[in-house]
Amino acid sequence: MSDELTRILEDAARGSFPPPDGGLTIIGQPNARDCGVVAFTAHSIVFLDEDPQWIRERWAAAPTDPFASSVHPVFLAELLARTGRSMDAVDLLTVAEALPGEPSVELREIADPDHPRVVYARRRRDGVRAWAADGGVLTLGRGVAGRWECSVEVDEEARGRGLGVALASAARHLVPDAVVWAQQAPGNARSVRAFQRAGFRPVGAEALLGVR
Repeated sequence: MSDELTRILEDAARGSFPPPDGGLTIIGQPNARDCGVVAFTAHSIVFLDEDPQWIRERWAAAPTDPFASSVHPVFLAELLARTGRSMDAVDLLTVAEALPGEPSVELREIADPDHPRVVYARRRRDGVRAWAADGGVLTLGRGVAGRWECSVEVDEEARGRGLGVALASAARHLVPDAVVWAQQAPGNARSVRAFQRAGFRPVGAEALLGVR
C-alpha cells in the first residue's frame, strides 16, 4: 500500500489539499490493481508504476492548460496505451464522515458471492459486503489505498422516492472507518444529487485505470 497516497487521501478527507500550484505529483501504485489519477483543485496526483519522466512529459504535452492536463482525454489515452489498461470514466470523487447508529432504511445482507453487484464491486474492491433494500443495492469495500468505498444502485421503478439518498446515507452508518468514499459519473446528475443530499462532499476528480 502506498503510504503517501493514503496520507494524501486522508488529508483530503479532512479538507487539507495539495497546493493549488498547477503542479503534478507522481507516486507509485498502492498495489498491482490500483492505478490512475486524482485531480484536486489546481494540483493532480498520478499513482502509477511507470517512468515519472515519461508521465510528466505526456502531461505537459496535453493540449490544455496544466490545471486540466491530468484528466484531459489525450493524456489519459496515452496512459491507457502505455499500460494496456482500460477506463470507464472520469468520476467525481466524494467523501463523508461515518455516522453512529443504524441506517434508516431496512437492509438485508447479500450472501451470494455471484450476485452481479458483488461480482462487479470485487473487481475494484477488497472485502466487499452488499445489502439489498426494496428496489436497490448498497455495496461497501476497500478500494484505492485501502480506503472504504461505497456504491449504490436503484432500480428504475424505485427511482424518485429518496431510496438513493437513504442507501448512500446507510453507507455512512455501516462503514467501519472514520470516513467513506464514493465516486459518481458527473453526467449522472441523479446520483450526484443523491450522494450530496446524503452528506457526501466533492473533493476532486478521479480516473482509475482498470485491468482488462
